[in-house]
Amino acid sequence: MRYELYYWPGIQGRGEFVRLALEEAGADYIDVGNDPGAGGVAAVQALLDDPQVQRPPFAPPFLKVGNVVVAQVAGILQFLSPRLKLVARDPAAALWTHQLQLTIADAVAEAHDVHHPVDLGEYYERQKPEARRRAKAFRSERMPKFLGYFERVLAANPKGPKHLVGARLSYADLSLFQLLAGLRYAFPAAMDRIEPGLPHCRALAAQVAGRANMAAYLASDRRLPFCEDGVFRHYPELDD
Repeated sequence: MRYELYYWPGIQGRGEFVRLALEEAGADYIDVGNDPGAGGVAAVQALLDDPQVQRPPFAPPFLKVGNVVVAQVAGILQFLSPRLKLVARDPAAALWTHQLQLTIADAVAEAHDVHHPVDLGEYYERQKPEARRRAKAFRSERMPKFLGYFERVLAANPKGPKHLVGARLSYADLSLFQLLAGLRYAFPAAMDRIEPGLPHCRALAAQVAGRANMAAYLASDRRLPFCEDGVFRHYPELDD
């Protein structure tokens, strides 16, 4: 069955976490927002506004499979992962993977709120002083806390530190790769200071990037570049 991913065009955003899973699995999917032939942004908005959808999503990303619509990154990945073989069959391991994904979602939300600490609907330029204060706390306290946690999880994995859960790749590994990539883009100076203490995280990211399907995706036009319209944004004044 073909998957339909609905997300705003031209940016990675939160939709990228879902794209990575679909690409790694070699799944048949349409990136609706970026595909004019599938309706593009108009199709994304139309589904959001469709009164016939019984369980409507609040906002993109959401995934449509037949008549089923699933929203929220963690919810989409929880739904997709058994179908894409990106999660363990063991219920306890699957729940642990979901928990890790939710923690990654918390880190992503905090990274986003660095550049929009007061009003999500207002321009960054209108909240620069507050953003500088938020960025300082995020760089010095929250980034090391989140990334140190994932480093400890990798080190404590009884199957070895190559993966967050068990001995096989899971969607949480892909999402941690994306979190690290986004933080490297947004806060390169801070990451230069933090990453030497994260050998397992760095090794996981390199391993993910080197997988055949992932390497092909990262080198393709389908991998949209980071930019200052997405979740992870690089403003030099927030990384000093």
